[in-house]
Amino acid sequence: MKRVSIKFRVPYILSRMTALFMILILLGGCGLFGGKPASNEGTGPMAPAPKVERYTGEKSREIPYVYTAKKELALTFNGMGDKATMTALIDELDAWGIKATFFLPGMRVAEEPDIASAILARGHEIENNTLNQLDMNKLDYDQIYKEIKLANDVIKRETGAEPRYVRTRSGDYPADVPLAAAHLGMKAVVSYNINPKDRNMQSAEEIGEYVAKFISRGGIISMNTDVNPEVISSIQYIAQAADDIGYQLVTLNELVENGGERKPLEQIPGYDEARINPDYQQAKYELVYKVDTNKKEVALTFDDFGSDKTVTRILDILAEHDVKATFFLRAKGVESNPNLARAMVEGGHDVANHSYSHPVVTSLTPQELQEDVVKAHQVITEAIQQQPVMLFRPPTGVVDDERAKALAAVGYPVIAMYDVTTLDWDISNSAKDIVNGVMTKTERGSVILLHMLDDIHTIEALPSVLEGLQGKGYTFVKMADMMQQNKAATEME
Repeated sequence: MKRVSIKFRVPYILSRMTALFMILILLGGCGLFGGKPASNEGTGPMAPAPKVERYTGEKSREIPYVYTAKKELALTFNGMGDKATMTALIDELDAWGIKATFFLPGMRVAEEPDIASAILARGHEIENNTLNQLDMNKLDYDQIYKEIKLANDVIKRETGAEPRYVRTRSGDYPADVPLAAAHLGMKAVVSYNINPKDRNMQSAEEIGEYVAKFISRGGIISMNTDVNPEVISSIQYIAQAADDIGYQLVTLNELVENGGERKPLEQIPGYDEARINPDYQQAKYELVYKVDTNKKEVALTFDDFGSDKTVTRILDILAEHDVKATFFLRAKGVESNPNLARAMVEGGHDVANHSYSHPVVTSLTPQELQEDVVKAHQVITEAIQQQPVMLFRPPTGVVDDERAKALAAVGYPVIAMYDVTTLDWDISNSAKDIVNGVMTKTERGSVILLHMLDDIHTIEALPSVLEGLQGKGYTFVKMADMMQQNKAATEME
């Protein structure tokens, strides 16, 4: 039989016993849950703390990501590994200039408070990962409250830090968790929207590739410190992914403070400008392929949706050339990344409707089309927190008279087409093909169609397109503005 030396177990056992003893003191402490010291009546020297009554106020804020158009996101960790692991992790964060947020279990802080103190000393944040990382779905309100409360108390006692946010071990939680968090005066219950699944024991490179693929403004990355040792080595790849796109990794609280809260859809003016209307047969519509103007103006438009990396690069190129564009958004993509849509608006661009599910509109019944377009309108409105420009562009550019009438009746009488397309969505068309196509076809009043899809050559071509047209004396105007200016000029004649 292999003999195990007791000397390696004694420090851990002592720390565990000390932690448990401190928790017991807190459990029996005076007024821990708002009650008075227990009497000596009952089965033991100290009666159990009184049961916590369910909070009846509003629940706390719930944050899976932060609503912001800023180029920021937060790197967060759950659990607390051993001293060697945690030291190596915070050393790596320091090496890459990253300040992170650590959700620590109260029991682990009680066992090894020096680790928690070292995290704070390096400028990182400590938040609440509950006392024992229990499955909150299996606990009642009293137990949930105590799991959060005791972790708060331990962290405050051992480090001086007062947790403002709480996260469960898995990120999932029942409705009683945000209720208990509000009861305790905490700012929010935090989950995440970027989960590299490091528990599946991916390599550092795989973790980094996942973050690079799903990186987003206002995103919250969630990883663990006590499962996969590759998390430490993954920091360099995560830092590089953020740097490649020009995003900054900040602490969770900074991200929250710099961000905003989205208003409910019904509170946004114009959310109901698109409505189902079965009486569409007499509706009037207009198909706009280009604008009849004597000015050397063109409208640059982009269709669909893409990743943060692709769309942010497009926005950066447009800003570098002082060009404003019109983005026709596939709303299903917007639904999963509303911050990216908001970034377009904050960049001074127009946002318009390109359907929800990107169907060929002639494959839908008029009712199905109206339902899709109304849903898209609402998703986009909620994402950008304002009414979008009331232009609709049909996917693939295909529309017939009946569907055009249905679109007009629903609230989109102007169907925005285009006269310049280079099929840039086809990866076989090179950047040179795209540039040549635009330069050859563009005229006064042209509406140029490009796409913001990943892995095509549009980004490569875009600077040359902008510089080439500007060199020919063209100015870029948002499509709705160009139409409005032409209408005003026509009325004056």
